[in-house]
Amino acid sequence: MNIKLNRLWCTSALLLASCLICWSQETRKILIDQDGAGPGGTDQQSMLLLIQSPQTQVLGLTMVTGDQWLKAEVAHTLRMLELVGRTDIPVVPGAEYPLVRRKAETELWEQQYGSFLWLGAWTPRFYHPADDLGEMPEGKPTGKPLDEDAAHFLIRMVHRFPGEITIYEGGPMTNLALAVSIDPEFAGLAKELVFMGAGLSPETTDPEFINTPRREFNLWFDPEAAHIVLHAPWRKVVCTPVDISVKTRLTPELINRIKAGDSPAARYVGQYARLHQNNYLWDELAAAAWLDPSIITKTETHFMDVDLDRGANYGNTLTWSDQDRPKLEVKPVEIQFDLNTEKFYKMFVEMLTGPTPGPPSPR
Repeated sequence: MNIKLNRLWCTSALLLASCLICWSQETRKILIDQDGAGPGGTDQQSMLLLIQSPQTQVLGLTMVTGDQWLKAEVAHTLRMLELVGRTDIPVVPGAEYPLVRRKAETELWEQQYGSFLWLGAWTPRFYHPADDLGEMPEGKPTGKPLDEDAAHFLIRMVHRFPGEITIYEGGPMTNLALAVSIDPEFAGLAKELVFMGAGLSPETTDPEFINTPRREFNLWFDPEAAHIVLHAPWRKVVCTPVDISVKTRLTPELINRIKAGDSPAARYVGQYARLHQNNYLWDELAAAAWLDPSIITKTETHFMDVDLDRGANYGNTLTWSDQDRPKLEVKPVEIQFDLNTEKFYKMFVEMLTGPTPGPPSPR
């Protein structure tokens, strides 16, 4: 009898301990707003990092034109979810164009002030009409996006889970600006905003930033949207700028380490990862730093806005310290400047080669 009681007590203790661990590791809710170019690349890989985390509940992936056109991004993202077995996560189409900026106007601007190396969906060597998907080597998706627009989906989610949701922004801020404009409560109902974007004074020989260190694509592509978002009443704002992004590289060695894994995510990245001239891990670092802030070793707090004057600096990042900022209703932004690179790379590989969590259990 005593042996049976001891076994029962041990079993109960183990179950209690397991419950306590589960309670202490409650999943973190996140909405991902992304210009989901694909296949592979920084946009898809950052979404995969967040999906791969067992402590994260991805409530939805909202798409915005940026690195590619909206329709292509939706298709690439739907297909990525099919390949990794997470079609339970809704994909929601958003803005196809910036609030004000247009391609033809930008081309005239370049004639006056100089050309850009990266125009996203408008980049001449990659350009195709907005309604075309372009090349899809991974195959077209069988699934469909949610029949709702991104701005209203974002609003609906933060009202459903007030104070619980992190908004992760990996592309232009058009969808967020629309949500802020439609619902004044939107930003305040979110837990925080985490975004990849902005440039201050990156130490780099990259020709994209040598002469224009404060021109960063995500803010530049839709500066009016970024202005609206940076003036919204967020509880907390965290920024991963060019300055820290250029300290990272996707290398063949990293890709080979991922290829050694056998998870669906590892197979996807191993097949579709793209190596270019610089291969910065732009959005992946923003995602990883949210998952584990200890990989960031230096931050500074500044006030941030975007230059809306229609001159040479249109779309450039503006920053101030607390002492010299103008009397604007901008929020303080925690800006990341340095990282533990090896810790980040280790996390990057381990997350992508680990098992893909299944859909959350219904409550």
